[in-house]
Amino acid sequence: MAIFLTKDSKVIVQGMTGATGMKHTKLMLGDGTNIVGGVNPRKAGTSVDFDGTSVPVFGSVAEAMEKTGADVSVLFVPPAFAKAAVVEAIDAEIPLAVVITEGIAVHDSAAFWAYAKSKGDKTRIIGPNCPGLITPGQSNAGIIPGDITKPGKIGLVSKSGTLTYQMMYELRDIGFSSAVGIGGDPVIGTTHIDALAAFEADPETELIVMIGEIGGDAEERAADFIKANVSKPVVGYVAGFTAPEGKTMGHAGAIVSGSSGTAQAKKEALEAAGVKVGKTPTETAKLARAILQG
Repeated sequence: MAIFLTKDSKVIVQGMTGATGMKHTKLMLGDGTNIVGGVNPRKAGTSVDFDGTSVPVFGSVAEAMEKTGADVSVLFVPPAFAKAAVVEAIDAEIPLAVVITEGIAVHDSAAFWAYAKSKGDKTRIIGPNCPGLITPGQSNAGIIPGDITKPGKIGLVSKSGTLTYQMMYELRDIGFSSAVGIGGDPVIGTTHIDALAAFEADPETELIVMIGEIGGDAEERAADFIKANVSKPVVGYVAGFTAPEGKTMGHAGAIVSGSSGTAQAKKEALEAAGVKVGKTPTETAKLARAILQG
């Protein structure tokens, strides 16, 4: 089983013909992703060859969906044009838009998030500034390395891209049902809570690993949700225990003020909800393994 992405997902790539889009389209195809088209109005009607696989280019998301039945879009669109690209995906009512782009203005992210809400939330947004999501052995939508783990029974939701990869590698012997990188910007689409709810409902996911980081209150809100709604074991890690207070760190969302948003505050909230929290990614992986083998 999987959440949000399966072997039957039909994927298009907005920005496929750019250097980054080309690189990662090739990698996604290599992971078995069913990529049915790219979108570039200036190159509509052409196609791109990826090691013998010809992928057509369409003029719009709506056209791509009409011609191919696409239900997922992965966006590799530069920050200045990303808002328009996401709005186009929302207007076409594609069920899932995975926004990989880093450096999108917070105002733009807030605008397309609100626009999706105003249109009835028909398009789930993952990101921006995220590695995407992967269902090992089935499909990969984004930039997560496809060869570091295998299908299994752990569900992973993470703010951090690199920590996503490390956790998948640490627990590669057990494997993952799905791994979702939600991004660490102040305004994102899919949240920890959305992924936790989906993993709770997925019969193949036996344990959930949740990776957070300093800044904001997303992890505290997730802790409240876990306490009230999640019956499966959850293991957590919060990046940033050694970060100085009052300073923006790394991701745009990671700002700490007083005790609010600190790693310690998040750890305490999660532990109060019954989540085992590791001090390092490796310790977190050991906690997960112990629960599954226990």
